[in-house]
Amino acid sequence: MAATLPPFVFSPFSSFPFLETSIKTVDSSLFSFYLSANLFAYVHASASHSTRTGKEKRTELAMAPALVANGSVKADAANPGSSPAIPSRAIPPIAHPTPEDAFGVAANIQYHAQYSPHFSPFKFEVEQAFFSTAESVRDTLIQRWNATYEHFQKSDPKHIHYISMEYLQGRALTNALGNLGLTDAYAAALYKLGYDLENVVEQEKDPALGNGGLGRLASCFLDSLATLNLPAWGYGLRYKYGLFKQLITKKGQEEYAEDWLEKFSPWEIVRHDIVYPIRFFGKVKVDPNGRRKWVGGEQLQALAYDIPIPGFKTKNTISLRIWEAKSPPRDFNLAAFNAGKHQEAVDLHFKAEQICAVLYPGDETEDGKLLRLKQQYLLCSASLQDILTRFKDRRSQDSFSWAELPNKVAVQMNDTHPTLAIPELMRLLIDEEGLGWEEAWAITSSTVAYTNHTVLPEALEKWSQVVMSKLLPRHVEIITEIDKQFHALVREIRPDLEEKLNGLAILDNSKPDKPLVRMANLCVISSHSVNGVAELHSDILKKELFADFYSLWPKKFQNKTNGVTPRRWLRFASPELSAIITKWLRTDEWVTNLDLLTGLRQFADDNQLQSEWTAAKIANKLRLAKYLEQVTGIKVDPQSLFDVQVKRIHEYKRQLLNILSVIYRFKKIKELNPEERGNFVPRTVMFGGKAFATYAQAKRIVKLVTDVGEVVNNDHDVSHLLKVVFIPNYNVSVAEVAIPASELSQHISTAGLEASGTSNMKFALNGSLIIGTLDGANVEIREEVGEENFFLFGARADEVPMLRKEREEGKFVPDPRFEEVKAFIRSGAFGDYDYGPLVDSLEGNSGFGRGDYFLVGYDFPSYLEAQSKVDEAYKDKARWTKMSILSTAGSGKFSSDRTISQYAEDIWKIQACQVP
Repeated sequence: MAATLPPFVFSPFSSFPFLETSIKTVDSSLFSFYLSANLFAYVHASASHSTRTGKEKRTELAMAPALVANGSVKADAANPGSSPAIPSRAIPPIAHPTPEDAFGVAANIQYHAQYSPHFSPFKFEVEQAFFSTAESVRDTLIQRWNATYEHFQKSDPKHIHYISMEYLQGRALTNALGNLGLTDAYAAALYKLGYDLENVVEQEKDPALGNGGLGRLASCFLDSLATLNLPAWGYGLRYKYGLFKQLITKKGQEEYAEDWLEKFSPWEIVRHDIVYPIRFFGKVKVDPNGRRKWVGGEQLQALAYDIPIPGFKTKNTISLRIWEAKSPPRDFNLAAFNAGKHQEAVDLHFKAEQICAVLYPGDETEDGKLLRLKQQYLLCSASLQDILTRFKDRRSQDSFSWAELPNKVAVQMNDTHPTLAIPELMRLLIDEEGLGWEEAWAITSSTVAYTNHTVLPEALEKWSQVVMSKLLPRHVEIITEIDKQFHALVREIRPDLEEKLNGLAILDNSKPDKPLVRMANLCVISSHSVNGVAELHSDILKKELFADFYSLWPKKFQNKTNGVTPRRWLRFASPELSAIITKWLRTDEWVTNLDLLTGLRQFADDNQLQSEWTAAKIANKLRLAKYLEQVTGIKVDPQSLFDVQVKRIHEYKRQLLNILSVIYRFKKIKELNPEERGNFVPRTVMFGGKAFATYAQAKRIVKLVTDVGEVVNNDHDVSHLLKVVFIPNYNVSVAEVAIPASELSQHISTAGLEASGTSNMKFALNGSLIIGTLDGANVEIREEVGEENFFLFGARADEVPMLRKEREEGKFVPDPRFEEVKAFIRSGAFGDYDYGPLVDSLEGNSGFGRGDYFLVGYDFPSYLEAQSKVDEAYKDKARWTKMSILSTAGSGKFSSDRTISQYAEDIWKIQACQVP
């Protein structure tokens, strides 16, 4: 017998009196749709138990027509859906950095509109409203920020310094308001000024500081560090144009520069007093005492910009410090400029601007490789100089000792991009601070830790020794010495590994004409801790990728399964579902203690919960459907199964497998008569993600998806049963719409190749069921949500090497359906684009671009079988909804709060330091 929840009787406006006069009218058909899904009942029952965001107003929309009808709200006939507003002149411009009510907030917004002007003074349109609102919120953040670091300064705790090439933060306004508990006040204030919070939020552009899971994870970690009151700094780079803005045209993917800094970011604060010298090229000079010094070359500057990161329901607000490369005015050659040599005059300024122009610039040329190395070195050097400066500033001269550094400073390298932090810390301690090698090595190897995020060879960075020696000559000397000492250590304590030293060494000299530096090996050898990011991934590191290192230092290796912040990815992204969870758990403490979600299991069969759950999902699907029509022009059926695969486009992530199954589905529908088609579950299949500009095969996959969509969506026999949509320019803000609306999410990488994944956690948390392989965190998600609530298919990681060998030996026999789909593509059914190289990659037994390395053909039959099980399950709405509830209920483990707590205790050895 299903457990039941005691009834609640709440006034829908008891906590939000301003909403009584700010609810907007909506289209009556949308209202009817909401009512049919019982959303009115859900809102009425749960409204007073949630902290509302701008997006959450959608849940009140259902009530609007009735309120207008009875006169509670006066609709604007000329502008349906508009909010009646107090003229902005009625709100005086008063500086109020920490307002507590709507009037104080509105006055502070007005103050910034007038006295922090960035636009013409005679208008206050929605864009100006956003910037003024953000600056008002920033006032509160700065006050808490200053209090936080003042408290840290007095308490002198050990800090973690998280260094990452990427931070994919998403919009800051909604997140900041939610974490500060000021959403209601700002919504009411903006209403007084004539604006809706949701419309204001939409003006913010996503910061282009990252691309995929690596950056999103780093941003989740910062949110958890602040929420858990841990002393922390994040370090990154200030990319002006990001990776790229993706447009989808008839040519496929096209890339353009991101424009997030076209005007400015209201969240970042430039620190003109935080500037560090950054040297490139030059030579190493040896003085008469044998001390070595890096001199000459080019010297630029790293300028700090700080972005405040507020914790949830705490005063603690920490900092993400991002660096910009610049050249001082003295480097402008005025004489050359006046002589007409304009390019020469600004040479160093131009070189400085290049460094932080683009995330992951192309590196197929030597100049491209030098630019990437410059990026990585700028990040590491500026961050470490900053860390050491702050450490010295906190120490008295009488008791100063560098040996104390590991007791006060922890440095976490997020993947191999920050590897140069190791030789740079050694250089600073030896060359600048005068320490000996042994002391500097003891400090460095006790301070730095390394997180591995991949087992893919191309992502385990290997840099040319020639290029690195040219750019960073002193660092190559230090790396060479570390490598030499590692050789000596192995010969002394593990002579049985001596024959494997060539593979374990940092310096790879196996090809004399192309000597390399293995960055991952340098990380493992130099760090006091090495961790994977899912149990399966960590096992692969210990048993395969770093097996010999593990045999040397078994205590060095750990697992820290990734997590996501439940604030952004459930509480704020899906307010409707959040309110339901809070109602049924009778507490909102799950937002900071995600394990409480298990309490939903006892209600999973409850008809009322299932009804409310379905209503929330419908609301999210309507939102996504509207967005898709806006950005693609494609209308989708909100009652169809929303099937989503959004992630970086890569062969190992196997978007190709997905679209091949869609083609097979399309063919089967076409072959049926109208009556037989009635048995098909209507499905909308959505793809999203960016293919690197130079990754030709990934861009072919994007092109195939869009071409298939063009055919399927315009086929009158099929389009009501199947739609294919490529969501352009996938980013955090798009994810916040797509993930809550998803009912099925695809995490179908070749087993053993995905380190963890975090999007799988976000989808599961939002009640989206997963179809996937036993790869990365899928393994643990399946264990937590229940095997019966996970659509499993495909080869296991331990089977993959054998299957590849069998393929090379010609033993693979493809499924006829797989051959049918490939032939259909080659037939020109989806246009005249040359898909030969893409299809060829699935054929043959071996060779470059051949042999189906990612096992698409092998897994295709079991994938189709799993998709059939999806269809059957979706036909039973009660069963599907129960599975969805159990998915959310089983997601408690995958909170980044849990992950960060484990890092803090097991690796960083830091403790909470809460602002009183």
